[in-house]
Amino acid sequence: MFYQGVLTKMITEFTQPIQYYLVFESDFLNMNQLLGKTLHIKFVKYQCLHCGLNKEIYRQGFCKSCFFDIPQAADWIIRPELSKAHLDEEDRDLAYEKKVQLQPHIVYLANSSNVKVGVTRKGQVPTRWIDQGAHEAIEIVEVPNRYLAGITEMALKDHVADKTNWRTMLKNEIADEDLVVWRERLKQYIPDEAQQYFIEDNAETNIEFPVLQYPLKPKSLNIKKQGSYSGKLVGIKGQYLIFEDQTVFNIRSNEGLVVEIGVD
Repeated sequence: MFYQGVLTKMITEFTQPIQYYLVFESDFLNMNQLLGKTLHIKFVKYQCLHCGLNKEIYRQGFCKSCFFDIPQAADWIIRPELSKAHLDEEDRDLAYEKKVQLQPHIVYLANSSNVKVGVTRKGQVPTRWIDQGAHEAIEIVEVPNRYLAGITEMALKDHVADKTNWRTMLKNEIADEDLVVWRERLKQYIPDEAQQYFIEDNAETNIEFPVLQYPLKPKSLNIKKQGSYSGKLVGIKGQYLIFEDQTVFNIRSNEGLVVEIGVD
């Protein structure tokens, strides 16, 4: 059976293990049910997630012209400390920026390849941690806007990592850490403006992923360049599909690509 649609990040359900769903316009696949089966993936064309045109994807699922124009791809998305809606200052679309930036945000610690600090909207917990492939995470601060979360993250980045090593994460070469101890250790570095929002006495969240076999030497699939690929699915972690031959496919970084998927 074949399915075709534009790739967007997999929808997740917080169960043990995580349930993954690949959603197309008129179909969806429960990816957990495909573990142990052979998938055939074929690149068909591009479809920008904003304009819908068959234009080469530049970043984040958008074509180049959309990426430099729409508010969903502005710099404050990646760098929350650049948020200005709390000052009533527009970047690209003030109404959109107020909607997204002026809501509760969480600064958190997650252990995916190592302990790292990150920012997400409160409504994206624990989805954000799942997407990063973190097997444990904890909230540090809950602030009322994205700017405060951004400056808190910036302050903590001097004392803890802010990036995930995707290869280490996929190989599962990660140690359990006491994130409560980490949280208490980092409290002193939280900016004065955010100290009142420090979260006391919360426990870490543990996450289990549906993986039958971790890759020893993961190699990333470039479906645009290769055109097509077939392999047995043996795991899903973060937004990666893991195949028996050590190939891994990052759904998130291939958003905006229309693919055909067959299942044996």
